[in-house]
Amino acid sequence: MVSFKEGKVSEILNRRKGLTKVKVKVDGKTADALNYDYLTGEVSVEDRVILNTVAVDLNLGTGGKHFILWNLSRSNFSSPPNGHIMKLRYTPLQMSFLSVEENDLYREQFQENLSLEGLPVIIGTLHSQLAPVAVTLKEVNKDLKLAYIMTDAGALPLALSDLVAELKSAKLLDTTITVGQAYGGDFEAINIFSALVAAKKVAQADVVVVIMGPGVVGTDSFLGFSGIEQGEIINAVSVLGGKPIAIPRLSFKDKRKRHFGISHHTLTALSLVALASATVTVPKMPEDKMKLVLKELEESGASSKHEVKIVDNEITLRALKKHKIKVTTMGRTPAEEPEFFKAAGSAALYALELLK
Repeated sequence: MVSFKEGKVSEILNRRKGLTKVKVKVDGKTADALNYDYLTGEVSVEDRVILNTVAVDLNLGTGGKHFILWNLSRSNFSSPPNGHIMKLRYTPLQMSFLSVEENDLYREQFQENLSLEGLPVIIGTLHSQLAPVAVTLKEVNKDLKLAYIMTDAGALPLALSDLVAELKSAKLLDTTITVGQAYGGDFEAINIFSALVAAKKVAQADVVVVIMGPGVVGTDSFLGFSGIEQGEIINAVSVLGGKPIAIPRLSFKDKRKRHFGISHHTLTALSLVALASATVTVPKMPEDKMKLVLKELEESGASSKHEVKIVDNEITLRALKKHKIKVTTMGRTPAEEPEFFKAAGSAALYALELLK
């Protein structure tokens, strides 16, 4: 299904690099819409625009906004010339980028000695896990360089992420790298392997976190979710000689049985997809919760394949509050779902231990 409608921009809500948030009038109503400036150019009040309205038509949560597809009030638009690596390939919106691999400045970095040399790489499954990782690392050592690799398993434009913009502004995140069809990072990479090498050798990161952009895709089936990539990324990190650290998706408020305790998304990625071993960081919790989580890890076979590290984490929730980072998971705040955020922060604390 796809749906296109004509509308008119009635208000500019916010502008930041790569993204303009607007109000549009369409079908006699006022609604929110997003304009990706790299794709469609700048937008102004009274501009007539063509909107992709399918997300709103389907009443989606994440991504449930209109997207400006074309600005009828501007006859021509082109972005500055760049490299020749195409993203959104073979679609009407394909565009070219200068990938880090083809950039003459870094060409030698991708020819030899591709080892990550034990670089700690934290791997999550939900975009919201990025915030607790970043604030925990920087709370302990503000001088550490943190690189974020955004995969293409969720949203493709990095500009969509309010969280990345907030973390960057607060100097809690140093470098961004977008992979595959995702775009808009400080560096563009063709795949996860070269992105990891770029994080190590180009961004010179001390710690790397790899998580998809906003909007995980999931069904109630065993394999039908985009977070399954966690297992694949563990393999990539291991192949390149890094130290993979897996964030478990924890919840004790989710009413869906498959996500209660440790999500089946984590268990599937760790037990079935990951061929290499990782460290799975579990925060200290009340005894009943800890017993459930450890039981789920054991029964899935994940604990026999990976090292389970229990971490005493009293830093993450305090750091999120201190830096006033606005982040939720499935609409729940750190106060409502503390274990979720502490699990991600525990991965950061373990990464710090590896650096000593």
